[in-house]
Amino acid sequence: MNDFGIVTAPDTVRIERILPGPIERVWAYLTESEKRGSWLARGDMDLRPGGEVELVFHNNQLTENDVAPPAKFEKYGGELRSHGHVVECDPPRLLVFTWDESVGGDSQVRMELAPKGDDVQLVLTHSRLASRNGMVSVSGGWHTHLGILADRLAGRTPAGFWATLAPINAEYEKRIPA
Repeated sequence: MNDFGIVTAPDTVRIERILPGPIERVWAYLTESEKRGSWLARGDMDLRPGGEVELVFHNNQLTENDVAPPAKFEKYGGELRSHGHVVECDPPRLLVFTWDESVGGDSQVRMELAPKGDDVQLVLTHSRLASRNGMVSVSGGWHTHLGILADRLAGRTPAGFWATLAPINAEYEKRIPA
């Protein structure tokens, strides 16, 4: 499986990962604040359609032995908050929520889980992205965050968030058409 996400529509990117299971454990890492905070962002999720989603990012504190954020990403180093709403929820297989409504964002994240033996396939689709820059940014971000998730689930120490994000983002700049 290619680790890089693919563009599936002019405003949509899809990333797939095989993660150590079982599915209920992966679901917990997607939905429980403390576990989600170890790879993405803490915050409450009301797991019913219309329920509120708050993601509180602390990217500078996400991994050990990291580098300082590159100048391009400095504004994302401190606390950032993203608000949205649950669109669909079917535990432990499907979670769909809106992304960053607080700044006028209209994009949507869809996370689908399926058992694959002892592992779990995660298909993450981020759609309704307003621009190519947005697609590059969320692709690099999701790619890096999902790498941390895979490492946490496997009991490995993940590589530094910022040290990983910069080269991954550069690669998405090349891969996503202008």
